Amino acid sequence: MHTAEFTFTTPYAPILYQALAPEAADETGERSHATITRNGDRLNLTVTAGDIPALRAALNMWLRLITIAEEMQEIGYDGKP
Repeated sequence: MHTAEFTFTTPYAPILYQALAPEAADETGERSHATITRNGDRLNLTVTAGDIPALRAALNMWLRLITIAEEMQEIGYDGKP
């Protein structure tokens, strides 16, 4: 197994966690698994995969999701239409 761990320090950690934790819980990938936790203003992402290509693909997805969620907070998006 291959594992990558990232810690993001951001004032939006509680909101990002609320937005992303359901994605990790609903993940049904056969080749990778992600876990998201929060500790104060730190968001922790752990991705595990059976092979390097699967790890790379999962990391691309999760890092993109985190980036987009944080950018939405920075521009003031409140989730309402």
